Amino acid sequence: MNGEVSAEQARKILDMLTEGKALENVNTSLALRLIPLARELDDSKLVERLLEHALNVSQDDLEKGWSEFEILKLNEAPLEKFSELASRIDDLIDGSALSAAILHHLGLMYMAKSDYENAKLFTNRSIRLRESIGDEPGIVYGLAVLEACCKRENLHDQAIVHGTRRLEIVMKLEDLDGQIEALSDLAHTQATIGEFDAAQDLYNQSLNLATETDDISGQLVARWGLADIAEIAGDYQTAMLQLSDSLHSFIALGIAAPPQIRERIEALADLQQPGDNTE
Repeated sequence: MNGEVSAEQARKILDMLTEGKALENVNTSLALRLIPLARELDDSKLVERLLEHALNVSQDDLEKGWSEFEILKLNEAPLEKFSELASRIDDLIDGSALSAAILHHLGLMYMAKSDYENAKLFTNRSIRLRESIGDEPGIVYGLAVLEACCKRENLHDQAIVHGTRRLEIVMKLEDLDGQIEALSDLAHTQATIGEFDAAQDLYNQSLNLATETDDISGQLVARWGLADIAEIAGDYQTAMLQLSDSLHSFIALGIAAPPQIRERIEALADLQQPGDNTE
């Protein structure tokens, strides 16, 4: 599970707050905060129960709006439903955070449809709202979407602009997980345009942070990128070492490594073999 709450602890918290008549004492805000825990436990019935309760005990239109937003996401509602909700929320005082969240979600939905123009349009609107209320973590989410859209459109210079701003904010926030991801994303873009020295430096920064924080997924992404750069340079030995180190990290933690790591090591060994046979 994410964060510091184990599955067992999450189950105890949820049972304590939702069993029997206990849920009657839970307000909308708390009910919505409990939903991620229920989702991580794959308790779909409890998720639905919490959402229904959150909507029923809403004290005002804003709380009702948050509840409706979560219900729309759960039901995988069409774009139009989210747009309608966003239009209603626009008229609410203190509705900027909810409006920004809905617009951001619309941006994600358009990106999933490869409609990058609309994805960027709604994401930019979301970012402007988040700037107005000083929601820097929210701005980071928006910049990540803009960066991804630009990369898919091969607008790499724009992707670097968004990625650099994203990195600056997560560094300011001292968000180590955010830095690990932002560094690797920016490194990938730099490598795509042939700036391999810059990409290697960024990947190494990401790897160092991922190693310090025992983020094995972050280590894999960074080492995979470093292996890409080494392979492009024809340095298959270094590429294999990067992937082997990643494989050993999984083994040391007793976690099954993605099969792609071994497959790529074997493929690199085959590429290196002809060179070895010429000696």
